[in-house]
Amino acid sequence: SSFYAPFCLPSYLFICTSPRDPVRFQSCVSLQQEAPRPLNVLCDETGRTTLTSCDFNLRSLQPDPRLENLLQHVSVEDFERQNEEARRANRHAELFALYPAMDEEDAVEIRPVPDCPKEHLGNRILVKLQTLKFDIEIEPLFACIALYDVKERKKISENFHCDLNSEQFKGFLRSHTPCIDSSSQARSAVFSVTYPSSDIYLVVKIEKVLQQGEIGDCAEPYMVLKESEGGKSKEKVEKLKAQAESFCQRLGKYRMPFAWAPISLTNFFNFSTLEREMSEAESLNGNRKGTTGDRRTMMLQARRLSERSLNSEDNYAVSNFKATSLTVNTFIKQEGDRLSDEDLFKFLTDYKRSSSLQRRVKSIPGSLKLEISPASEVLSCCLTPELLQVKPFAENRSRPQKEILEFPVREVYVPHTVYRNLLYVYPQRLNFANRLASARNITIKIQFMCGEDATCAMPIIFGKSSGPEFLQEMYTAVTYHNKSPDFYEEVKIKLPAKLTEKHHLLFTFYHISCQPKQGACVETLLGYSWLPILLNDRLQTGHYCLPVALDKLPLNYSMHSPEKVPSQSPPIKWVEGHKGVFNVEVQAVSSIHTQDNHLEKFFTLCHSLESQVTFPIRVMEQKITEAALEHELKLSIICLNSSRLEPLVLFLHLVLEKLFQLAVQPMVIAGQTANFSQFAFESVVAIVNSLHNSKDLSKDQHGRNCLLASYVYYVFRLPEPQRDIARLESRYYTFGRTTAVSVGSRLLQSRVMSCSNPDIHGTQTATDEEVKNIMLSKVREERKLELALQMVVSTGMVRETVFKYAWFFFELLIKSMAQYVHNMDKQDTPRRSRFSDRFKDDITTIVNVVTSEIETEQAEKINISLAFFLYDLLSLMDRGFVFNLIRHYCNQLSNKLNTLPTLISMRLEFLRILCSHEHYLNLNLFFMTSVSAPVSPSPSLSSQVGITHFQDQKIASMFDLSADYRQQHFLAGLLFTELAAALDTEAEGKAISAVHSLLSSHDLDQRCLKPEVKVKIAALYLPLVGIILDALPQLYDFTEARSGKGRTGSPDEDQESSNPINQSVAWAIAGNQFNLLRTSGAPLSSLPYKQYNTLSPDTTRNLLICFLWIMKNAEQSLIRKWIADLPSMQLNRILDLLFICVSCFEYKVCGTFHRCFILLYDLISKSRSPLCTLILLTYVALLGNDRFPGLNENLRWRKEQTQWRQANERLDKTKAELDQEALISGNLATEANLIILDMQENIIQASSAVDCKDNLLGGVLKVLVNSLSCDQSTTYLTHCFATLRALIAKFGDLLFEEEMEQCADLCQRVLHHCSSSIDITRIQACATLYLLMRHSFSSISNFARVKMQVTMSLASLVGKSSDFNEEYLRRSLRTILAYAEEDMDMQPTMFPVQVKELLRNLNSILSDTVKMREFQEDPEMLMDLMYRIAKGYQTSPDLRLTWLQNMAEKHAKKKCYTEAAMCLVHAAALVAEYLSMLEDHKYLPVGSVSFQNISSNVLEESAVSDDILSPDEDGICSGRYFSESGLVGLLEQAAELFSTGGLYETVNEVYKIVIPILEAHRDFRKLTSTHSKLQKAFDSIINKGQKRMFGTYFRVGFYGSKFGDLDEQEFVYKEPAITKLPEISHRLEGLKLRGCKFCFESFWNFCLGQQ
Repeated sequence: SSFYAPFCLPSYLFICTSPRDPVRFQSCVSLQQEAPRPLNVLCDETGRTTLTSCDFNLRSLQPDPRLENLLQHVSVEDFERQNEEARRANRHAELFALYPAMDEEDAVEIRPVPDCPKEHLGNRILVKLQTLKFDIEIEPLFACIALYDVKERKKISENFHCDLNSEQFKGFLRSHTPCIDSSSQARSAVFSVTYPSSDIYLVVKIEKVLQQGEIGDCAEPYMVLKESEGGKSKEKVEKLKAQAESFCQRLGKYRMPFAWAPISLTNFFNFSTLEREMSEAESLNGNRKGTTGDRRTMMLQARRLSERSLNSEDNYAVSNFKATSLTVNTFIKQEGDRLSDEDLFKFLTDYKRSSSLQRRVKSIPGSLKLEISPASEVLSCCLTPELLQVKPFAENRSRPQKEILEFPVREVYVPHTVYRNLLYVYPQRLNFANRLASARNITIKIQFMCGEDATCAMPIIFGKSSGPEFLQEMYTAVTYHNKSPDFYEEVKIKLPAKLTEKHHLLFTFYHISCQPKQGACVETLLGYSWLPILLNDRLQTGHYCLPVALDKLPLNYSMHSPEKVPSQSPPIKWVEGHKGVFNVEVQAVSSIHTQDNHLEKFFTLCHSLESQVTFPIRVMEQKITEAALEHELKLSIICLNSSRLEPLVLFLHLVLEKLFQLAVQPMVIAGQTANFSQFAFESVVAIVNSLHNSKDLSKDQHGRNCLLASYVYYVFRLPEPQRDIARLESRYYTFGRTTAVSVGSRLLQSRVMSCSNPDIHGTQTATDEEVKNIMLSKVREERKLELALQMVVSTGMVRETVFKYAWFFFELLIKSMAQYVHNMDKQDTPRRSRFSDRFKDDITTIVNVVTSEIETEQAEKINISLAFFLYDLLSLMDRGFVFNLIRHYCNQLSNKLNTLPTLISMRLEFLRILCSHEHYLNLNLFFMTSVSAPVSPSPSLSSQVGITHFQDQKIASMFDLSADYRQQHFLAGLLFTELAAALDTEAEGKAISAVHSLLSSHDLDQRCLKPEVKVKIAALYLPLVGIILDALPQLYDFTEARSGKGRTGSPDEDQESSNPINQSVAWAIAGNQFNLLRTSGAPLSSLPYKQYNTLSPDTTRNLLICFLWIMKNAEQSLIRKWIADLPSMQLNRILDLLFICVSCFEYKVCGTFHRCFILLYDLISKSRSPLCTLILLTYVALLGNDRFPGLNENLRWRKEQTQWRQANERLDKTKAELDQEALISGNLATEANLIILDMQENIIQASSAVDCKDNLLGGVLKVLVNSLSCDQSTTYLTHCFATLRALIAKFGDLLFEEEMEQCADLCQRVLHHCSSSIDITRIQACATLYLLMRHSFSSISNFARVKMQVTMSLASLVGKSSDFNEEYLRRSLRTILAYAEEDMDMQPTMFPVQVKELLRNLNSILSDTVKMREFQEDPEMLMDLMYRIAKGYQTSPDLRLTWLQNMAEKHAKKKCYTEAAMCLVHAAALVAEYLSMLEDHKYLPVGSVSFQNISSNVLEESAVSDDILSPDEDGICSGRYFSESGLVGLLEQAAELFSTGGLYETVNEVYKIVIPILEAHRDFRKLTSTHSKLQKAFDSIINKGQKRMFGTYFRVGFYGSKFGDLDEQEFVYKEPAITKLPEISHRLEGLKLRGCKFCFESFWNFCLGQQ
């Protein structure tokens, strides 16, 4: 809906012209609320006088306004011109802006822009600590929070320290706080969680200043005292406060554990979404092969997962919760012997399992208030984990917010994009159990040293709260009187960028004296330990158990690990004889140190090439000399793929940069040129393969690894030769090399030498400066060329992998070419001169090699990769050269079509990608002047040739896909050729989708908004019209689908349908000679039969919208010239196409009914129970699946479960979105039908002087009548009625003489709109109907035929349609009467009198309708009334026939097939009476007498005698049914119904009348079918015999005054077979006594019997 927001769409008023499910739905609701209504009495059988006794006086009604210019004399040309001007006004310029967008999974040309590399941020939550209070406040307390995952048993975030103390308590520690930096005053922390789970806890730890006593002793006052109690408690509190102040002044820099509290974060994460997406990822990675539908599903999942990739900051798993305030009221007392993380996880596991944990542990009452909320993407005044300011940062804010670094439970595959170099030290345990008694209150001072002197402690340790940002030392918390304490501290260190062997961690162990002693020091030294940071130039991390030295450390101690210190004199004293007694863990989070052996070695060796180093160099435990450098570097390149995936991804950008540098630049080692190209390229291929094969890394819809796509798009660049040449003497030689003087010239020679082709040399000049200038361009060319050469010369598995993931190498090549053009300032250089012939040869070779690989398993991926490659080449290289590559590739694909059926689909995808080029129109040389054409930034030579032969082309050839067209418009010609070929295959959807996508992009392109531009674009697509016309038999027939029938396989199958009036039979009744099909304006089903591959509805709709777009934007004069030259058959095909378009773009009603269903669907879907699903499916089945397209994809019933899938996005839309969608759909329906109307006007104008205009008139009328039968807007109806009036004025004679059946249909549809509740529609319909009468009278001075057609139309309308409004129809009759009275020109004639007579008859029919509606819910009464009405028309054969057909249709809907057949037999007898008077043929039945073997009641039709029925009278028996073909059609339909009803004996009697007629016409095809049906009937008699059951009959008596004239009357009711007495009793109770207040048993009397 956001796409359409800029458009101001008009709201059209639409009219339902046929009964719809929403109407039924609303009527069912109204029945439940309707007031009781007395039962009306049936009229008697005294004839028509009773039926018209309730005539309504039309003159008492107020007529609608009349059209002003209807009765004025206007020429036909002026009339058509006015209509055209009105239609052209206020039209939508962009048709595709109203059309639903295509599904993205079909849009293979969409190459998503990868996410920009950025720092990984998981699901972020903001935690604000507000207050911390206990029942007594006696000392400062310090809070520390962190996240823990219980299931993974891992701490998943660093610590956040917060000081919530009052200023009074902060003053206790002022002597120990040199300064307070603003960053240490933060109280808000932003936590990141990459892998949310229900096992994550926020753990709050509380510390206090060290004091004398165990933790329990120090915590006891908090558990027993309350400051609010006063008295002795208050005195104790004051005393405790004084003691605390004393401890703070003396021991303020030491802490001790106090309490902790867990907070579950389960409610802050949406785990259902996470689990579902993870399962989708597993199924995606496990489902490598499948059908096209599976592949689309995989593409859709891949897109969703890629959008949810770890590069994204979207909080996909964080619920949309609001800021939540929490209060922790209970804290768990810390236990001195259970402080480790292992003990904490045990506590948390028990806490999660049992709620009684708090009753089993000692708790401290208190109050910690905090707020948890989702963290927004942009936070103000925020600091990174390195304490760097994040913009925007408010300088005046005192309390910033801190981002807390995450330690994910699993790997996070996101390359480093920020500088981060942090070290975390975790002291864990110290064992001084065998130490002297003085070692009890132990603390550890931790320092990061850059030397061994005491002054070498570096201030790079992050401080805690309310203190400096960085410290030189950090102390651990003290556990009172514990010789083997556990520690839980986290020491965070900002590592220097460059580390040396002197850097180390120093641990100093102290005993802290809690009791003040005169002259005694607080700290008593216990020992030392240390840990070198580097080991063999590699950062040390992991778990260590270090020994502790008791004496002062010797010189150079930091050069060795404490376990391997060489012997000293005097010897060092160790605790427990040099055993490890101190456990510590060191972890690093660094973008500098790889922490992977293979990467470390590779980077170290690369560094030795780029910097001045002294050989031999040390790599881990290996020493490498200068001579061995080349060999070791090759080994390290080969071993790169053996690295762990996580560090490889973290340093991916740097690894690939070094590899490409080695691949395209020769290196000089020890004076010799070293060739690393092949090794580097193969390593790149191996890395690409590993990343694609990893199930943990996301891919886009084309299967491209998102990390690699991001690298190519944002990071990759070839080394700059300018920078390299400027640094010749410092970059690519090793230090101390004896041949350094000659390296410069040799290096330049090597740079112009291909590493893959060492025989190709460049020319060396005299000086280095001249060499630099001459060779600069060649250096760049060779670097770009090297990548292409490596792709070509690769072999074996490397070659297979290269082309399996060709997209990556193609995009590398394209970007290097673009960089080359940019760096060399070749943007303005002609495309032919931009690149060397050698490079073009390599490109050609690559395309040829790719083509040869097209028959492998990866053919589809290779095809798409090559398409995008050539797509990009069109923007960089000579387009003629690229076109040759495209032609060669397509030809090669054509040669392989016999071996691989999917190649045609691949070729379509290939062309669709190419045709999506931004300069597609210019590439096709479309008919446009240079002024209005979109200008290419770098046009090719051929594209600048003006197109001047447009006027010289023949009109007809412009609509053909000729060889000249394909040559001049290369890409469009290829696409249309593929479309024409694909229409007979399963790939037709892709072909049509490609064309649809192109036209949509043109229509919405800002460069193509001018009408004259769109005219030229439409001219480019004119051959598509011819293709669509050729594909006419394959189009889905929306007309048949709308009427509830699918397309049948053959004409014979039509006649075997059980529908009461079959479409084929109806056309036969209409006057066709048996098996002869119509050729003028016939429906799609009437085309010559052929087995076609029928397109789906969606595919047909996409193709038709393309046709309408071309017709809308093409030059209208050109269209008319084209139509004028077309033969009659082609014109009829165009009309057939327009006929389908009308039904295709009919407005689909979406109102209250659909919204109610959406609410029902949403309610049931939330329950997710199989029973609710079954209810919904049953509801849908009752209403018809066609009402809910796409629902079958949402509900999949399985034996073991019901799986819900949200495939239909419409069910998730809001009311506003649905309203907007309905508005757009209405505008589309109106615009599409107006385009169809424009086409009909063009056909009428172009064929006015053509001999075949009589045939065309019928086709045009048929399309117009079809549009009137569909749901249309009032805007369209206004223009449609205007066209109809122009048609009547122009072709009135033909209309009334040659197109009688179309005229009858037209009368019925116009009458239907006369009953509309919309004033403007009613006014237009009345004017059209009156003009129809007026012209028919003017033509033949007697419009008896039109009168009969109007009368029959109204009779048929009221008999079949249930949605017309009697009140508005009477008002329309009054309006027509007003026209007749105001028409001064017709007053001297008999026309006004005949109009009044006609209106009186119509009014009487409406009166009959009133009675019918009163019995609408009582089918028996309704049929009885219809029988009486039909009998009342005994003297009017046409009307009687109409009512008999109405009765047959009603019976068939009730499945009373025998009764329906009898009605058709009566109708056939009536026709036979007419034919016997008109013609004297022996093969025809002699009136109704011939039918008495079927039923003796048929003799009633013989009451029509010569004095009543005159065949010569105009308007009498002029309907399409009064013909031999009509007689045969009625009898065949009756035979079908008799057969369905089980009366097989009667079938024989019916065919006895039909067979002589067929024999007289020698219609052997029909005779074959007839005898086949007779055989079936006779077989049924033999097989079923007397076992047939025709129904159960009940005699029903009405007794009671409430029934009026029905009192003491009896009737026979027919019910289905095996109907029990209670069933009909219940049914009749509901029908007859709804609202009556007396008991059922008092007036019903049933006598069970059989007829």
